[in-house]
Amino acid sequence: MYWREEIRRGLQGALPIVLGYLPLGFVYGVLAREAGLDLLNTVLMSLFVYAGSAQFIAVSLLAGGAAAPSIIFTVFLVNLRHLLMSASLAPYLRRHHPGLLALLSAEITDETFAMAMAHYAHHKPSLFYHFALHLASHSSWVLASLLGGLTGNILGDPGRLGFNFALPAMFIILLILQLKDKRTLLVAGVAASLSVAIALHLPGNWNIILAACAAATIGVALEPWIKTSG
Repeated sequence: MYWREEIRRGLQGALPIVLGYLPLGFVYGVLAREAGLDLLNTVLMSLFVYAGSAQFIAVSLLAGGAAAPSIIFTVFLVNLRHLLMSASLAPYLRRHHPGLLALLSAEITDETFAMAMAHYAHHKPSLFYHFALHLASHSSWVLASLLGGLTGNILGDPGRLGFNFALPAMFIILLILQLKDKRTLLVAGVAASLSVAIALHLPGNWNIILAACAAATIGVALEPWIKTSG
């Protein structure tokens, strides 16, 4: 049946994400407890915020004694890139009800976005695929956060075991999966260069969204020339 096949594809696509989320969510749980969050709030943040990098930043700000408005605004800035991701996915799913699309957009992460975009290069858009991909990924993140919160005090410093490299390692793998031709290589190179250059001159996390907008615009503008040159 169609929906079963799409759910299977969604779960299959979620597998590498789940393997990345389990150690990351575990480390987040450990750090959240060290920052003073109780177990319930540690898990609730993973359930309702569900943004790995933003959660790590929020925990570090909590540990540093930052005020609530500062934490909320910083998390908002870090997650602004999700606006771009939602806008990129919208053309594939525009025939569906806006309420369903709102639910899907609330579940978008860097990893599920990259996996979905790679999937739609070869398959038709499907809500079943998307919900399976998102729910499996989100469930693993919440479960890992719970386990990290429960056992964090026993583990001690997560950096001692190298867990702090899990997040950049997962982003590197997702990037490599997207580098398929000259256009994607060019856009990735421009985005990386601009992000570093902006970060060196502009405080905050604006470098990510500004570099992404600029690199995407350059990629679209150069696409006809790249196709012509072969």
